[in-house]
Amino acid sequence: MASHGREKKDKPQRRKKKNKDGLLSTQDNTDDDGGVLHDMDLPDDWTVAASSVASSRFGLDDDDLLLDDIDENNVEEVNRSLEAAAARAAKLTEALSIATTITSEKRATKREGGYRVLFKAITQYATGNEGMEILESRWDIVLEACLNTLQGKGNSTPAEQYAACRVLEASSVVLGEDRDDIVEKLNGPLKKIINATGRVAQVRSAALRCLAMVHFICGTNCLEEGEDATAVLTLCEKVSAESYRGETVSPILRATALDCWSLLSTTFPDAFIAAGDSDDDFNLGQGLQLLPLLAECLDSTDQSLRRSAGECVSMIHECRLNLGMDEEEAANRTERAYRRGSWDGSEWEVLMDEVKQRIAELSVESGHHMSKKDKKEQRATFRDFMSTIVDDESPEEIVNWRGGKVTLNSWQEIIKLNFVRHCLQGGFQIQFMTNETLQ
Repeated sequence: MASHGREKKDKPQRRKKKNKDGLLSTQDNTDDDGGVLHDMDLPDDWTVAASSVASSRFGLDDDDLLLDDIDENNVEEVNRSLEAAAARAAKLTEALSIATTITSEKRATKREGGYRVLFKAITQYATGNEGMEILESRWDIVLEACLNTLQGKGNSTPAEQYAACRVLEASSVVLGEDRDDIVEKLNGPLKKIINATGRVAQVRSAALRCLAMVHFICGTNCLEEGEDATAVLTLCEKVSAESYRGETVSPILRATALDCWSLLSTTFPDAFIAAGDSDDDFNLGQGLQLLPLLAECLDSTDQSLRRSAGECVSMIHECRLNLGMDEEEAANRTERAYRRGSWDGSEWEVLMDEVKQRIAELSVESGHHMSKKDKKEQRATFRDFMSTIVDDESPEEIVNWRGGKVTLNSWQEIIKLNFVRHCLQGGFQIQFMTNETLQ
């Protein structure tokens, strides 16, 4: 894939022009580390999925190593499965060796292609305990390459920086839980990128998603205050605002911040998210403090931001309804509207009525400003939100994979699933079946 930046600049400067894709950019060319940054945007639909050109260049042009259903009593199928596992391990080892050459590679397209291959290998070939151990044995090399790229060393392009974030995010899922050492190494560098208003929005979004995933998968309750998940939750709240650090925040970054906030909120008790009113004796829930901002986001012209806000409200509403209810009561939908977690009589009642009305409007919205595909998707999505927020019904999503399926009946479960699925892309199925942390 072609690079979206030049290979060399004479000196750091602030520019304002259109790149070859016709996208306007006004990015600072230096970051806090003094690294030279390229002053162009990435397309909104930018992805790290490895292209066929990049894969074949590094010898990873096959897709026949994924898991198949096997009959354990069939010797031939068992042997074929073992051979496939050995092939995946070999491909993973081969791909991880690329990390040692990325920092010395002079061509930006070659470096970006290397990250794409690393991403594919980590998500699709790093399966089970063996895959985790292979990645662990080369983790320091992968980490060093990614951090060098994120710091702008070697004149790295935004496309490379984005890909490096995605490699780190996927690696955290494979390396697994109870890894505060990974969190501690990535906290500072990722926050620096998120706070750098001169960085491309997609790079900052990828860094924020990586930071949230690292805390969600690897973090524990032993991290110091200011370095823990609560601090990242607060950062997401700030970044999701209309402006941050004196600059207008891109809708892409705002939507990502809300998605990350929703993910991390699933690690906290319902009361931490949705308990209290202004006259209560305990602290106001984090989600309640966010409601005015979410109501404003629902009026945005950006479809992704509206969707992220709607999902966030749905989860907060679900947490609110769950307060004070045991499992038997929570299963009885007739009681859901009349229990302790209701908005009735609270200071949030009027605001929630307005939110319900807006979500109902979005569930039937039509007009020429949206494509048929976008309108259909928005209506379906907001009908799901409306079922929870207006009718107090639990959502339902069925995940099928080779050999079985699982049914999800809460927004917290759906949010976690969608975040992990976005992270792993084509490797979601095989990781879902082999990764102990995800099971």
